[in-house]
Amino acid sequence: MTSRRNCCRRAVSSLAAVALAATSPAIAETEYPVVLPGVEVVFPRDHGAHPAYRTEWWYITGWVRDRAGRDLGIQVTFFRNRPGVAEDNPSAFAPRQLLFAHAALADAAHGRLRHDQRAARAGFGFARAAEDATDVHIGDWSLRATTQGYAARIAAGEFTLDLAFRVTQPVLLQGAGGYSRKGPLPGQSSFYYSRPHLAVSGMVVVDGVRLEIAGEAWLDHEWSSEYLAPEAQGWDWTGVNLADGGALMAFRIRDRHGGTFWAGGTLRRSDGTVRRFAPGEIAFTPLRTWRSPRTEAEYPVAMRVRAGTLELELAPMMDDQELDSRASVGTVYWEGAVRALEGEREIGRGYLELTGYWRPLRL
Repeated sequence: MTSRRNCCRRAVSSLAAVALAATSPAIAETEYPVVLPGVEVVFPRDHGAHPAYRTEWWYITGWVRDRAGRDLGIQVTFFRNRPGVAEDNPSAFAPRQLLFAHAALADAAHGRLRHDQRAARAGFGFARAAEDATDVHIGDWSLRATTQGYAARIAAGEFTLDLAFRVTQPVLLQGAGGYSRKGPLPGQSSFYYSRPHLAVSGMVVVDGVRLEIAGEAWLDHEWSSEYLAPEAQGWDWTGVNLADGGALMAFRIRDRHGGTFWAGGTLRRSDGTVRRFAPGEIAFTPLRTWRSPRTEAEYPVAMRVRAGTLELELAPMMDDQELDSRASVGTVYWEGAVRALEGEREIGRGYLELTGYWRPLRL
């Protein structure tokens, strides 16, 4: 068993090396579509994969509760990468499209994040990202569209997820009609939409116990061909399902000195009206840090976030929500369940993502 596990780790690391080497600016020569304004995001077509673009992800995070009142955080992420190598090679083994997946379970009673990862080249019926609908899988890990929303099935090392996500609100287009700027140049952008307030139901199996759960989640789908700007170190991002039915997404891309290189966000109020924020209207202010005992990375796990006139504090479910994905996408980051507070009052729940604190992020 040990030798088989080590063999799998080597295979995953080899795929990660292919992806990282092929996306190096010094090596890649593939022409990728550029994300520019004026291109309409169209449904249902754009729920599916966009294999011509360099990078894409489907990202679900959420808070759920079992029947005993125990809160858990869930994360299911699938990444697709077009490495731009061997595209003329007729062999079915050529790595034209690579797929990666992360899954995590946050439980304050456990005290640290349980997480797992997968990686594979697309093909052979084992790994696929469909173009006509949300339908992505690697082996027995999957995220698929259903008549009511989505379904995720994950058989991880320390836990199992079998979850349904029912759509309760319309798609929330980020940026200008789905065109989301990530820098001062027009091409430093992505296509990006969200599905806030997904109603979650299903089962979580952990420590040999099967838990029936319910709660709320947030889905992001984003695709782009652009590298993270050379001036950038990483980003801070949050998606919060507000208690009144509203939804807030805010992010900032940090420069090499810890300042803000670019920022943006969107607030959909409970009445359905949408407010989009310019870079100067978004601010992330660290309130408290936590240092990982494994990587020595220091993360600002408690944040004050300002979006226009809205100001809230993000408090983590627990500090240790670091996800080590060096065996797949090659980095370490913090992805944590957080409560949104206005003073002492909880006004929402969501997730906070912190990248580039371990090492400068290469995307």
